[in-house]
Amino acid sequence: MKKDIVIMIVDDNVNFVKRMTGLLENLDGISSINVAGDYDNAVRLLSEQTPDFLLLDINLPGKNGMEILKMIKNNKLECEVIMITNHADEYYRIQCKKLGAKYFLDKSSEFGLVPEIISKQILN
Repeated sequence: MKKDIVIMIVDDNVNFVKRMTGLLENLDGISSINVAGDYDNAVRLLSEQTPDFLLLDINLPGKNGMEILKMIKNNKLECEVIMITNHADEYYRIQCKKLGAKYFLDKSSEFGLVPEIISKQILN
């Protein structure tokens, strides 16, 4: 099992970030959870360290999460992207998958799947 897993959450909803951090912080192998609330901070953090997993919302202050996906793809950053958004319609799902997101989850009903997804990846 891989240790020292770094997770980054990019979301401007403070309550969601607290809830997700609470779900993830007790997983085996997680060394840090970094948080950015907007595009600029996300890009800054990504330039300092590429996380193993990036939880990314579409709707952000400044540029949206799809712009972050494009930046990750263009810079060939190696991280598993889990889109987790309230904009869970098929158009966004298709666009995000094309840009390299591995998972696309509905924030209101599927957020609880994130720890399971990350745990399975850590074990492989």
